[in-house]
Parts: sequence; structure tokens; C-alpha cells
Amino acid sequence: MTTTDIHIKNIIDESLQKAISYPAYRTLVKSLVEEGKSTGETQTDALSNYSMLNDKRMKRLDKTTKLTEEAVAEIEAYNGNVTWLVLTESWCGDAAQTMPVINKVAELNDNITLKVVLRDENEALMNEFLTNGGKSIPKLVAIDNASGNILGDWGPRPTKATQLVNDYKAEHGKLTPEFKQDLQVWYNKDKGQNTVDDLLKLV
Repeated sequence: MTTTDIHIKNIIDESLQKAISYPAYRTLVKSLVEEGKSTGETQTDALSNYSMLNDKRMKRLDKTTKLTEEAVAEIEAYNGNVTWLVLTESWCGDAAQTMPVINKVAELNDNITLKVVLRDENEALMNEFLTNGGKSIPKLVAIDNASGNILGDWGPRPTKATQLVNDYKAEHGKLTPEFKQDLQVWYNKDKGQNTVDDLLKLV
């Protein structure tokens, strides 16, 4: 094992000690929203408003997300032993659309343990899994429980959404509020299927 590998493993171990379950994360977000707050040290009206919308969105998706029979069979057949460690924050729209889907997948197999950490409290971990140099979330890190090795990572968006974002940025230079609304519409139509397809590549 190289020095770099040991360094990353230590960072992951530290983050896992702070990690919480998905139900505990949902409870945390709900209680913060009731106080008019969001996760993270920075508190603004905008962030608390995003968190409120995301709490409602996650509540809905927790109830309505359905997986195809094929996806269920593939997940149930997985015989590895992994932890999916996800970096997130309550104000993140992409996380609100995908976290309930990730949880649905993990719930189908006892060999997949889902753990959640907050990005801003785990800067060292986030810095190991940047997207194009940015601290984009959600970010899922798949860890083999026996060896501690990283099997892969996923995020911050499903592949089709990533393509939409990249194409828009290439044409317009940055993401507009209008585009972000369009992206949420795409998520609603996709119903988590692209996220499931991506996650199946990790199992």
C-alpha cells in the first residue's frame, strides 16, 4: 500500500467515525428545517429555503421511488460487502433527487451499508473526490469493507444529467436559474432510473 493509499484510508476512517445512517440524516434535515436552518456553518435564507424544498422532495421520493424488477434482482444478487459513504448537504438539489434513490438501492441488500457525512465537516475527504476541481455533491465513495480499498465513486449527478449540464455549460458558459429548473424537471421525469443504472455499475 502506497503512502497516498494509507493517507486516503485514514481520511475515510475518520469520516466513517462521524458518519450517520440515512434515516438519521433525514431526521437531522427535518429538525434543521423546522428551525429555519440548513446543514453547514453558513446559514442564509436561500440555503434554508433550498433545504426546506429538498426535505419535501426527499420525503416524496422516499415514498415514491420504484426500481425495476431487473434492477432489484441485480442488486439482491450482489455478494460483495461494501460501505457507500456519501458526502452531502441539505441545501443541495442534486442530492435531494438522488439520496432517496441511493437509499432504496442500499436497502435491498444487507451487504451494502449506506453512511452519510456532511461535506463541510469532512473537507479532507471531499478534497480527495473533487469533480473538475470543484467540491460538487452528492459524492458517493464505494469502500470494500474487508480491505478498506476504494472500489469506485459516483456523483454528483447521474450520467445523463451530467451530460445535460456539460452541454449547457459549453454553450452558455454557466448554469442559469432557468436551466437548474429544467434539470429538476428532468429528474422528475427520470424518476431515479438513471441513478439506479449508474449505481448498478458499482455492484
